[in-house]
Amino acid sequence: MHWLIRWLTNSSLLAWTILFCLSAATSSFSTTNMADFPPPKDYSHLIFETKQDNTKWFHERGPLWQGQAFSLQIKEVLYHQKSLFQDVLVFDSEHHGKVLVLDGVIQCTERDEFSYQEMMAHIPLYAHPDPKKVLVIGGGDGGVLREIARHPGVEEIVICELDKDVIDVSKKYLPFMAKGFDDPRVKVNIMDGAKFMEENQSSFDVIITDSSDPVGPACVLFETPFYKAMHGSLREGGIICTQGECVWLHVNLIQPLVKAITSLFTTVEYAYCTIPSYPSGQIGFIIASKGGKGCKVPTRTPEASVQKELRYYTPDIHQASFVLPAFAERAIFGSDR
Repeated sequence: MHWLIRWLTNSSLLAWTILFCLSAATSSFSTTNMADFPPPKDYSHLIFETKQDNTKWFHERGPLWQGQAFSLQIKEVLYHQKSLFQDVLVFDSEHHGKVLVLDGVIQCTERDEFSYQEMMAHIPLYAHPDPKKVLVIGGGDGGVLREIARHPGVEEIVICELDKDVIDVSKKYLPFMAKGFDDPRVKVNIMDGAKFMEENQSSFDVIITDSSDPVGPACVLFETPFYKAMHGSLREGGIICTQGECVWLHVNLIQPLVKAITSLFTTVEYAYCTIPSYPSGQIGFIIASKGGKGCKVPTRTPEASVQKELRYYTPDIHQASFVLPAFAERAIFGSDR
């Protein structure tokens, strides 16, 4: 969660500078006035109380989706503290269940988290013919681990999460996701994921990066060794899956990233799912392979008992998720359609 910013630095000031760089680097965000948003040390704007009926609301806004906001009614604030790296908030909402918020941005709600977690995990895993070792970067809430654990053929699941507080808070308040940590195949590393990958070359069949904002302008992402580290840590035939932002908001961020990693990976593809509590109700996935023929068609399918437990992923959804609206296809891949 917020992995890229935390990986680059532990400094809140530099993280905010990065967001300013993102704003300046993309034309659609160029009018963002960073003074409109509180600095990272001030999260007083997250929760407000209406005078008319004395209800409390969580209010999400940010420069990555300027001009729009999203609010959830709060039943009870369960936890709100600053970790070494970020502001961590958990609250029980009136209609979306438990909600995890990091640095003012919703990471998951109990109502719809399954769509993101299932697609993030099962697209690369079912696209791979026989995954044995899986690495998760970020994902401290445990949701992606929960989904990986549904694959009996996976022998080892390694997670690198920089912020231990996210894991501890999730285990206490979000057990419906954090139960992923209970699987005996899971090995937890509290460390920089990029460093771990550099130290473990050609080691994993699937690498999943579960982070809030892993894409962005060249001044941040394209000058880092992150994607090279992922490529180096993959075995031949391996697959990566990274959070790929929103086609309604960020095609001008997605396209440069896809272009930048095309020279590294054999195939680079884009899929998406719907999730109401994320900005514009949609989130994407960048899927890339080191060898192989692409990931649009699953090579395996869930057992009947597993499929009954899944609430979003199916083999049909797997294939359909790669079918993009015409504007997104043109913007990301330069298609003439």
